[in-house]
This record gives sequence, C-alpha cells and structure tokens, in this order.
Amino acid sequence: MSKRAEHTPELHIIGGGMAGSEAAWQAVQMGVPVVIHEMRPQVETFAHKTGDLAEMVCSNSFRSDDDEQNAVGLLHWEMRAAGGLIMEMADAHSLPAGGALAVDRDAFSAGVTERLRAHPLVRVEEGEISTLPEDGHWIIATGPLTSEGLGQAIAAETGKDALAFFDAIAPIVYADSLDMDVIWAQSRYDKGETEEEQKAYLNCPMTKDQYEAFIDALLAADKTEFHEGETAGYFDGCLPIEVMAERGRETLRHGPMKPVGLTNAHKPDQKAYAVIQLRRDNALGTLYNIVGFQTKMKYGAQTEVFKTIPGMENARFARLGGIHRNTFLNSPTLLDNQMRLRSRPHLRFAGQITGVEGYVESAAMGLLAGRMAASEILGRELPAPPPETAMGALVNHITGGAEAKTFQPMNVNFGLFPPLDGVRGGRRGRKERYKGYTDRAKELWQGWLDNAKAGELTE
Repeated sequence: MSKRAEHTPELHIIGGGMAGSEAAWQAVQMGVPVVIHEMRPQVETFAHKTGDLAEMVCSNSFRSDDDEQNAVGLLHWEMRAAGGLIMEMADAHSLPAGGALAVDRDAFSAGVTERLRAHPLVRVEEGEISTLPEDGHWIIATGPLTSEGLGQAIAAETGKDALAFFDAIAPIVYADSLDMDVIWAQSRYDKGETEEEQKAYLNCPMTKDQYEAFIDALLAADKTEFHEGETAGYFDGCLPIEVMAERGRETLRHGPMKPVGLTNAHKPDQKAYAVIQLRRDNALGTLYNIVGFQTKMKYGAQTEVFKTIPGMENARFARLGGIHRNTFLNSPTLLDNQMRLRSRPHLRFAGQITGVEGYVESAAMGLLAGRMAASEILGRELPAPPPETAMGALVNHITGGAEAKTFQPMNVNFGLFPPLDGVRGGRRGRKERYKGYTDRAKELWQGWLDNAKAGELTE
C-alpha cells in the first residue's frame, strides 16, 4: 500500500456483484482503499450459485456491442474508455455471439474475483450487513436480491413506499413509433388545471371485436412461470393483465382498459368499447408506459399481442413488461445527482437497486458511484457526466429525469437522451439519429474523463 493510501479513509462497498466490483475497481485506481462486504457464500440467495464476485445469475450476454447504433453498445464504449474492469473481463472471456457481447460466465466472474482479491488496496470481508452504517464512506450495491435484514433497514430509513421488493413492470414504448392519427391525447374526464395535465395520457381505442380478439390473444399467449422466491401476496394488488383476463372477459374493460371519461378526438361521435392508456414516462416526453399492463407473458408474445392495439401496430419498445423479485429504490425522490441518499449523504447507492436494469447498466452505475465516492474521499466533488452521454442519461434518469410516481427499473436506451437538433425523426431517420446520439456522447464522455483526470493531477 502506498503512503498516500495508508492515510486515505477506506471506502466500504456492500455487495460484490457487477456494480460493487466495478465501484471497487474505479476507487482503487484512484488510490482509495476499498473493503468489499459480500454476504455470499455465508448467506445464499435463490439465484446465486457461488461466492465469486460479479457472478452472472441470469443470461451470459451483455447485449449489443454496436457503439454507433445501439445505446447499450455505447455504454460498453464509455466503460471501456473509463478503464472499466467489467468490460475488460468481458472482452477477455467473450464468446461468439454475432453483434452481441456474450461471455463465459464462470471464467468472467473468476477473472473479476482474481483481479480484485489480488489488488493491494482491496480487502474482501464475507458476511451479511443488515443495518445501515452510521458513519464512514459507503456504497450500497446489493442488487435486486438485497437481504431481508438490509432491505428492512433501507425501508425504515426511506419509507416503505419508497422501496419496492417486486417489480410490476408495464411495457414502455417510444413516442415516435406511435400512430397519432389513431391515438389522441386526453386525461380521463379532462382532469387537470393546465392543458398539459389535461392531455397527459395517450389513448388507443378499441371496438368490441378488437377487444374480444385482444382478450383471446392474452389468454393464448405464452407465459413465464414464477421462480422460487418470486411469489408474494403483493401480486394480489398488482395482477398481471392476463390473470385479470382469466378472471372474466370484461375485467380489463372495467379496470385499466375502461373507456369512460374519454372522447376520441379523431372520431368524436364513436364511443370506444375499451381504451388502452399510455402515460408519459420521462421528462423529455420520448417514452410512454402502457398503464396497468404488468405482465408475465414471454417477450415475443408481448410484442405480438401489444402490436394488435390500434395505433401501436409499429410500436418499438424501450422495455417490455414483467413481474419479478427486484429490490429497488424510488431513486428520483431519494438520491441526489451524486447518487447519495439525501437523508444520509455518507451512503451512496449503485447498481440495480437504484432502478437500472441489466448487467451493463448496473456496472455503469457502480463505475460512477466508485469514482464519485473516491473523489469525495480525496477532497473534491466529481460532477455528474453530461446527460447526452449514456452514463449521464442513466444517472440523470434515476436521480430526477424519471417520473417518480411511475418509476420502474430501466435499461439504457436512446429515449433517455436529450433530443438532437436538426435530425430527421421517425423510422427512416433512425440510423442517422442514432449515429448522431453516439457521436455526440463519445465526444462529451471523453471530455468528462479528461476533465476528471485533470482534476486528479492538480489535486
């Protein structure tokens, strides 16, 4: 250990998954000693099989590696540019997967574990932490399978309504893929004091025949089963739409698809038999979620069924629906732009518990949290990256860009990015638009890294 590190306060990280591992790596690269607190293998989860760091519990894919036309690929590029350990190990243990980045999961996690355990500034302590630390510098990166004890401690601090133990995810669509010649904007009964409030929802009308065909498609669609540890009484309060359909063909029409209080702006004389509503999901107005449409349909079935909805025939989905075990914060109300808990700023959160989805997104939030925490320990504040970057778009979304009332875990996607000026919209302009997003992001990300490095050198 260097003389400087001997006198530098330690950064404690709870959780040795993707986010915790990346946070630790970034901090030690800045000369800050780290203690990783990992409850496995002493305390097991229903999903994990080993005590290794950065264990992959689901897919072995980091998804698209295209850094010009895909937001996930852009996130890969940004993490590589920042010297990320997760991406280095993914590249070292990659498998053929077309345009995607897939890895040998066992070799990958073993590589991350070996690199961190061998580092002189890293100490790994096994065992569960079930209370919130009162002082010191901490990052909580416990992921979707946060232990019961720590989950209860977080809930007690943040309020039970601010911490969800299960996802009830409604699908999210890109606004520019919707047919506004069919869909109209109106809140039920024109509620709201401003025009914006009175047009806060988008409405897709259905005739009786269309509704009956939709119910048939829901009932016939392939569904996923609950895994061990995923079921809870919670679901009685937030049922999948196909379960509601099974309880009676008219159930949805008297629930999330009720047509009352709405007048079709395109056909004011025709009363819809049922209406699907979409609600704005981000401040930019580029994303909309389908209200009340949490589902256990398989992804392919969701796309097929939801594209039968009038006005959504060409819909593109930023996220498909689901219900599963996933502990996460209502981050827009709880975290500042440094990813610190507002009520206890010595605690930062990172990874999936902050409301991001996916290995790469989780690791990316760990990368930021590790750098921000290390910078604070070294006596300076590292500003959040520009929202035009993939990393900045994600952290902006979870710390204020998302609608807090409907906040749900999100993958990185171009709908989170500030729009480009002078670029063609719609399907035909997509390739040029996506290249514009990635070119802009790379320039700004590199500038952010350079400024951060300059700050380290002048410290």
